[in-house]
This record gives sequence, C-alpha cells and structure tokens, in this order.
Amino acid sequence: MGQQHLTEQQFSSLELDQRLLDALNRLEFNYCTPIQAQSLPILLAGKDVSGQAQTGTGKTLAFLLACAEQILNSDKPATAVGKPRTLILAPTRELAIQIHKDAVALFRDLPLNLAICYGGKAYEQQKRQFDQPVDILIGTPGRLIDFFKQRLFDFKSIEVMILDEADRMFDMGFIADVRYMLRRLPDPEKRINMLFSATMAQKVMELAYEHMNQPELIKIDADTPAVERIEQSIYHPANHEKIPLLLGLIKQLQPQRSIIFANTKHATIRIWEYLEGNGLSAAIISGDIHQNKRESLLKKFHDGEYSILVATDVASRGLHIPDVTHVFNYDLPELGEDYVHRIGRTARAGKSGAAISFACEDYAMNLIDIETYTRKSIPTMSISNDLLIEPKRPVKMKGNRVKPRPGGKPGGGRQQNRSRHQKGSPRQHHQRSKKAV
Repeated sequence: MGQQHLTEQQFSSLELDQRLLDALNRLEFNYCTPIQAQSLPILLAGKDVSGQAQTGTGKTLAFLLACAEQILNSDKPATAVGKPRTLILAPTRELAIQIHKDAVALFRDLPLNLAICYGGKAYEQQKRQFDQPVDILIGTPGRLIDFFKQRLFDFKSIEVMILDEADRMFDMGFIADVRYMLRRLPDPEKRINMLFSATMAQKVMELAYEHMNQPELIKIDADTPAVERIEQSIYHPANHEKIPLLLGLIKQLQPQRSIIFANTKHATIRIWEYLEGNGLSAAIISGDIHQNKRESLLKKFHDGEYSILVATDVASRGLHIPDVTHVFNYDLPELGEDYVHRIGRTARAGKSGAAISFACEDYAMNLIDIETYTRKSIPTMSISNDLLIEPKRPVKMKGNRVKPRPGGKPGGGRQQNRSRHQKGSPRQHHQRSKKAV
C-alpha cells in the first residue's frame, strides 16, 4: 500500500468510519492516489466501480476501505460461521498473500475476521479458518471452489465482491472458475461490486457488465509520472552474451535492490545458478521452488537480506517491495502491458529507478509490441567488450542445496558453446563470426 503519485484529496474528507480513519493515520496514509480519489466516493455511495489501473497505484487500499466500511456500518446481522460477507478474488497466490498482508495491517485494531485460501500448501490449516466467522474472504479461484464444494462456506451471504487483476484471470485460464463463483453470489444489485484490471479489453468489459450493477468506469492513465521517473534502456545481445552482459551491468551499476525478470522457470533457474556461481546471492521465485520457500525468500528480499530477486511475471503484479532501484528484463515479455508492469516494480513512492532490457535473438521481436503499447522508443545502448564479463562456473540448483556444475558455460545450445581454441571476449568472438558469414 504505497503513497506514490498522490492527489490533494484527503482520506479525512471522505465518509469513512472513524476506526478506518484512525487506521489510516496509524499507517501515515493522508492523501489519496488517483484511483482512490476517484473510486472511493462512488463506492462509499453504494455504487459499483470498474477501474482500470496499473499495479502499485493504490487500488488495494481503495477496495479494502470500501469493503470494511460496508461491513462496519451494515444493518445486517453479525457475521455467522460459513457466511463470509466480502469475497476478494485474485489470480495468483502471491497477489492473494499480498492483499491479505495489507488487510492485516489496515484492520489490526478493527473487529474484522480475515481468511485466505490459495493452492500449494496449508490445506488443513486453511480449512480450519472456517471454524469461526469470516468477514473478508481472500483467495484464488481453484482453492475457493474446492472449499465451497466441501460446503465450508456459502456465497449467498456475500455483500461485497472484488475482482482484482481481471485481465490476468483471462490470461491464466481462470475465467470459467470466476464465472462459476459469480453466478452463485446474490444478484448484482444486492451487493457492491468492484472490478480492477490493468486493461479494459472487450472481454473484461463484458465480464463487468454481466456480473455487476451498472458499474461506473474509472480509467487511470497507464503513462503515470512513476513511469516517467524510470530511466529505460535496451541492449541487443546475442544469446550467448546475455549472462556476461547481465554480470557486467550488475558490476558496473552496483544496484542496491534489483529484480531480474525472465519469461520461463528454466531461465530464472539458469540466471540464479550463474549469479550464485559468480558470488551474487539472490532469491528466486519459480514454480520449481516450494511455496513455503518462495514466501520465505520473498520476505528476505523485502527485508533486504537479498539484494537481487530473479522471477517470472508472477512478481510483476501485486507485490509491494520498496526501494527497488533497478529492473532487468533478461527476456523481453511478449506484451507491452507486461513490460509496463515489470518496470513498475521500480520508481515507487515518488522515487526514481532504472529499467534495463535485453532484446536478444529469441525475443527481439517483442520490442515492437512494447514500443507500440508505450508509444515511446526505448533508447538503445551499445555493448562494449568491457561490459561483458566471462562468467565463472554456475552452481546447480538441487532442492534447497546447490552444487558446482562441471564445465559451466554462459548458456546452452550451439550459439553459446565456444571452442576452447577460440580466444577473445564473447563480443569479439561474435563480431568475428559475423564477418565470417
């Protein structure tokens, strides 16, 4: 819950319960962000909102305040066991965990019971949450439907429905599960509905108007001042130069806290192995890492124990990590909006940051969509021989242990394997190869 890009609208000027205002004062939240300033007056008046806003613009705080206000001042009976009053749907467990964490901090002194449900761990522990009344239920679609079918709770008691990152629900194939749940809620006019999405594609708009009560559309320009504060640059390395270039940039820039994004789990592991093999300790978020370990690593990165996080797009949304100075796109994402989400991990809370991208042989074509989406050309940087570091052997990830990988090279495949008889830096070799062709 950040306070970047604030407006002149004060929370104290809104019709909020005094207990919520006290909580905001405790957290030192005084002024609204644009999405908060535009959505909260509508929501507090009991109307639905469909909001287009990027991650990090404060929408989590907006919908938490709105649902809490509804519960605290409702004339309906007190919450009963198995009768949650607010449903918050998130596409990923990381986002669900972040929403729950923000809610715990905000509602610390309020009589509101929270529950969180997501796949991957703590099955029985999550089931036990429903032994007591739940005011606000946060979760991912699969685990929520699992518990619903076990009759641990009923959707018919829901007074407030919140769908966060709706576009990601479509991208990840969850929309059928989302519709399954929405059809089992009270009629749209009998509840307050909120939908937030980075983009308002036709499919998202159809979902909003099918399951909401004439929502008011709010659009916050994606090209925010936060993006303007990010120094963007792009390099065009050959595939075998990516690891040497990454190591060289880290040595040159000395980033205080950085996130390295890759497009696949395999790539994140490979990057991590080379970082560790070259004396750079890093955390990693990958599907191959156990959920408990992932949460522990995220916390250590958040707390500053690690200065580098290697991740797929699972870390590009919903994670509020302060003071990220540099974002590296080791692989260019396919979509322009994903690029904006990734680089938005830096330059938060009014600070500046840098986003450095690699347009390699495999992903250079993605640059067209990215620059079309952002309506800007990213400055191209040259690769000097001094910037390329010959990497030491990587370590091999094996469970929670690592061991040296014999004869490590900066990559795999024919483009990345150089003969031991070929001398010179990776860039010099690449230049000689081009002349030979």
